Amino acid sequence: MADLEIFRKTLGSLGTNCYILVNHDTGECVVFDPADQAHELKEIFDTPSFQLKAIFLTHGHIDHIGAVKDLKDMYGVPVYASKEENEQVLGKLEANLSAMFGNPMTLQADEILHDEEEVSILGTTIKCILTPGHTAGGMCYYIEELESLIAGDTLFCGSVGRTDFPTGNGAVLENSIREKLFTLPENTKVFPGHMDGTTIGYEIKYNMAVGQSF
Repeated sequence: MADLEIFRKTLGSLGTNCYILVNHDTGECVVFDPADQAHELKEIFDTPSFQLKAIFLTHGHIDHIGAVKDLKDMYGVPVYASKEENEQVLGKLEANLSAMFGNPMTLQADEILHDEEEVSILGTTIKCILTPGHTAGGMCYYIEELESLIAGDTLFCGSVGRTDFPTGNGAVLENSIREKLFTLPENTKVFPGHMDGTTIGYEIKYNMAVGQSF
């Protein structure tokens, strides 16, 4: 079993959680949602202990993608995102909210992901779980070996992602959480896009934003 660990770095004006999954045996890592402040991430990835191999996006809002272009230019690594997000959000200024926040930019993924796809990387497997609702192609990443879920803005501690931005849909989001996330083991640690972490079991029991009791 690989010696894996997840680190959190909160970046940008909206306090976005950027996560780094590292294999301590090899020093290789991937980053989820590099939100902003590429120079701070560069300080990490320029060390032998954190050799960046890929960028994974949970969704395409500007507060989750702000440092992607700089990191890609610096390290030449591929960007992974869902097919739906790549087509409907990443490449559109209105949908990715970048124009709204005064930093207009578009992106295209290098690697297109699909629901239930498994990516072998860092000596482990990352399972891709399509969870539309916050955006059309929101995707969570489940690392079974660590009993951990990178959830983006789909699921928060006691709350869920807002659905009033382009491509959002409240009913779809609720279904994604009930059908895709609340079926994971209850001890699964949830790493959300903002604020503190939680577990699937806690959210099943206490999250009143998901309108169904279990």
